[in-house]
Amino acid sequence: MKTPSAKRETLVLLAGLLWSIVGSSLVIAAMRWLREIDRGFIPAIFIGFIGGLIVYRFGFSKLAGINLVRIYSQSPLKDKVCVFAFQNRRSYFLVAIMMLTGHFLRQLPIDRLYLVPVYMTIGLGLFLSSLHYYRRLLGNTV
Repeated sequence: MKTPSAKRETLVLLAGLLWSIVGSSLVIAAMRWLREIDRGFIPAIFIGFIGGLIVYRFGFSKLAGINLVRIYSQSPLKDKVCVFAFQNRRSYFLVAIMMLTGHFLRQLPIDRLYLVPVYMTIGLGLFLSSLHYYRRLLGNTV
């Protein structure tokens, strides 16, 4: 069976868009929850912002760099590579765990005020890391 394939630049764009959309969605969800809360939102935003910068710097930016290396080093003699090649298998497993954890956390009777920093941290980290993909498309290395 032939796997779906695309040019490397398409994979880079796809990865950047996915990371941007998911990251933005998480931050937007956190901000919606903040509209419903009339207390303690400044510390929640601050913790989420600082957490997002840390996750970006020490986590997702490195993962984006690894993904870019994988995309451009895979099948060097071919014009196109597998569409799913922008992440390794372990990363797909991590995405599934993160989605399940987010769903589980939303189902718990936890005040949204405590979920805001978590969502902002992951969302901001993903969004900032998505910029690595766009820089690569524009010809700048990561």
